[in-house]
Amino acid sequence: MNLKISHQTGFPLVTVDDELWPVDSVAVLSTPNQMPDIYRRMLAHHYHMTVVVEEHYGKPVEVRVLESGRQGDIYHRHIILTLAGTDRVVQYGIVRIDLDCCTPTVRDAIVAEQTPLGRILIENQVLRTIEPTGFLKVTPGPTLVQSLQLPAPTTLYGRTGVIFCDNRPAIAVLEILTPTE
Repeated sequence: MNLKISHQTGFPLVTVDDELWPVDSVAVLSTPNQMPDIYRRMLAHHYHMTVVVEEHYGKPVEVRVLESGRQGDIYHRHIILTLAGTDRVVQYGIVRIDLDCCTPTVRDAIVAEQTPLGRILIENQVLRTIEPTGFLKVTPGPTLVQSLQLPAPTTLYGRTGVIFCDNRPAIAVLEILTPTE
């Protein structure tokens, strides 16, 4: 059973967005204390995952958009982050972005789908606050196993959150890490 989406003033603040979540995978709420140490360190914070993952692996990451769409000013995408210059997948993500909260430059960079979201916000000096809203233990189904290029299903950990831009809830994120080494 998937966790449900909640709405506040029309913008989704996700735990797991049942419109975008792979229906063959299961996520259950967890706490940071229930996660292995490495996942707790990489997920239980108020930083961009782009920065945390790059620091952990000592390499920049690149974004690959698996699917995207737009309804008015609400843009969504499924992505994977890979280590630069490799096919090594290190993170899966789903985001919903209220483009009305973004400057034209940031909006254009987001919909160009060439740069990780965290890097766009940092490089454009967007005033932002990152608030985790939930922590997840994930049992991946075939869709996530394939997207993450896992050799076999294994327990994964992730988080959901909201990124406030200029004090407005602008971005809902779901971020799942691949197994770390």
